[in-house]
Amino acid sequence: MDIVGIDVHVHLSDEESIKAVGARAKQMEQYFRRKRPVVSIDEMADQYRERRMMAVLVNTRDDSVSGLTPVPNDHIANAVKKHPDVFLGFGAIDPWQGKLALQEIRRCKEELGLHGIGELNPARQQFFPNDTRFYQLWEEAQKQGLPVMFHSGMAGAGAGTPGGMGNKLKYTQPIHLDDVAADFPELKIICAHPSWPWTAESLAIAQHKSNFFIDLSGWAPKYFPPELVHHVNSLLQDKAMFGSDWPVLGVERWVEEFDQLGIKPEVRKKIMLENAKKFFGLDF
Repeated sequence: MDIVGIDVHVHLSDEESIKAVGARAKQMEQYFRRKRPVVSIDEMADQYRERRMMAVLVNTRDDSVSGLTPVPNDHIANAVKKHPDVFLGFGAIDPWQGKLALQEIRRCKEELGLHGIGELNPARQQFFPNDTRFYQLWEEAQKQGLPVMFHSGMAGAGAGTPGGMGNKLKYTQPIHLDDVAADFPELKIICAHPSWPWTAESLAIAQHKSNFFIDLSGWAPKYFPPELVHHVNSLLQDKAMFGSDWPVLGVERWVEEFDQLGIKPEVRKKIMLENAKKFFGLDF
């Protein structure tokens, strides 16, 4: 298959994954005005094959805060094993679980064969990534050669509800990731989403730290801030990667709107494919 894109930010939407979201699923549907479809893993694989794309399946958990039972990382790993031609997988950890989280990072690499850790969501997990109590986790991920993906900026979870369902945006400011990138120079970090209202922070960190990357997921490209478009089309053309955040945003819509931004053809290829190939060490 002649791959034309790698979507680095995709959530499963099969029955098990939707069940794990709990009551939050309805709130997210209301906020994004998009009903979350039930799509089996096999169906999703076929959809990405038809698009001639690969997808990075990300997992998340916040059981220490929410009490919700997460999707096991084994579920992600099984999807990757069944469809290795289209899927790469990231494993989830709950940073508040200490040694258990540390062990899970090792298991993700050594037993499950996953390609990274994340998506960590500091708003829902209620932690600052640069809190040194969690540094053993980033140290282990660095040791295992696993990149880590962090949600940044505005949180869809809880948006539009009284109190935001307890989620606090202060935790998702990208500047907290600057410390992590500085203190763990061999750890590759993906700062997910355009990071609004702190877009300039993530752009500055990506320019300053060679181990810090951004994905463009979770936002319809027609709403991208001009400074984001300018930077990914120039200074940060090697640091930005295509991500949809499916099922929050449809892949076809993302690509259609992205193609209206005036991105240079050679830069478009980097963002859609080449940067992710290099990031994950893929050879095809």
